[in-house]
Amino acid sequence: MRTILLGNAGAGKSTLSKRLIAKQPAARLSLDEVAFHNGAQRRPIQDSIADVRLFIAHNESWIIEGCYADIIEPIMCECDELIFLNPGVEICIAHCRARPWEPEKFSSKEEQDENLENLIEWVAAYDTRSDEYGLRRHRALYEAFKGKKRELNHPSEYESV
Repeated sequence: MRTILLGNAGAGKSTLSKRLIAKQPAARLSLDEVAFHNGAQRRPIQDSIADVRLFIAHNESWIIEGCYADIIEPIMCECDELIFLNPGVEICIAHCRARPWEPEKFSSKEEQDENLENLIEWVAAYDTRSDEYGLRRHRALYEAFKGKKRELNHPSEYESV
């Protein structure tokens, strides 16, 4: 398995990746881990891509998940399958509101909750953003990918993956 999961924050990428790994063990990389320095500052894109390439080189079977089109685009040729999770903004927002504490991202549940409204605002803009995190860029990546690919538009479809 060499799979990339692409989609908005709250689309269900982490949940699906964990479900897939339970069926077939593989290394997992959330692009959040390579995209940022200390919270909100993006790392140089080439550094992020280099870290992803290193992860790929060290793992035969893997899942990479994220919303960073600028990191995914140069490594798409390495995957066997691209899965675009596109359940719509309302479902993504509901998932964000229901998220348990993510200790790998926040030092406390309180800190995570303090950031929630900013996250909701960011997620809500998915359909209209033209940056590397928006639907337009995700759709373009998906359409350009020539290998095996699937677009899933509702969490109920994730069960069939």
